[in-house]
Amino acid sequence: MNSVIDNSFIHSRQLGQALLCPFLTAGYPNLDIGPDILLAVQAAGGGCIELGIPFSDPIADGPTIQDSYRLALEGGTTVERALAMVKRARTMGVTVPILAMASYSIIFKRGCREFAAACLDSGINGLVLPDLPMEEAPAAVAVIQKCGLGTSLLVAPTTSAPRKKAIGDLCDAFIYYVSVSGITGERNALPTNMAENLQQLKKLTKKPICVGFGISTPAQVQSLRQAVDGIIVGSAVIRHLREQAARPQPDFPKAVGDFIADLASGLRDSVLQ
Repeated sequence: MNSVIDNSFIHSRQLGQALLCPFLTAGYPNLDIGPDILLAVQAAGGGCIELGIPFSDPIADGPTIQDSYRLALEGGTTVERALAMVKRARTMGVTVPILAMASYSIIFKRGCREFAAACLDSGINGLVLPDLPMEEAPAAVAVIQKCGLGTSLLVAPTTSAPRKKAIGDLCDAFIYYVSVSGITGERNALPTNMAENLQQLKKLTKKPICVGFGISTPAQVQSLRQAVDGIIVGSAVIRHLREQAARPQPDFPKAVGDFIADLASGLRDSVLQ
């Protein structure tokens, strides 16, 4: 188990809250501002950060995150530069857990051990593995965990119970529960059967469960805060950064910080409309 990630979940449980886990794209809007954005997210209530490593062919991301990947790549973001940005952010005071979401093809190309070691050296605490084939997962996860990184794999509503159990056994950071079948993106309403699906998943594992895909408002955060261990918000965060980029004098850290603080209000007891 990864103690930094574990301690974050323990702390949030002691507060009677879920862990708010914003998603950011490494290199968007640019690498230079990246550490300031990470600091703003932390200060606003982000208890864990999921950092997407830009990839030219993401399989589960909707148009908002896809576009941020494209712009990051066009701006010169590479794996090495993304990790260097994280390392810089750590020297500036970012202490919350950071998990890199990376396509397995990126990891495989560099070598699983070498990639994990580079992530650890940069200050990454774990890897979210969205497209790791189950046939290759046990060997790859063993290497990643031996290097000292936590692991998180995705479970969908349509995943069979035996497969959910097998995926849960491989996760030592958290299980990433995908709220809907399909791609990422903001949604006006979350699935009506999600509570039932989460209860079924909890019967199969004692690992922390984080839910993502579609969450974008404080009210949605509040509706989930007692049902899961963590709440992942991605497309809505990237949209706020994109809207800020259209302004004459964008203030990316403030914009994302204000939005995260608004989301974090959903973790409290006040009734949200």
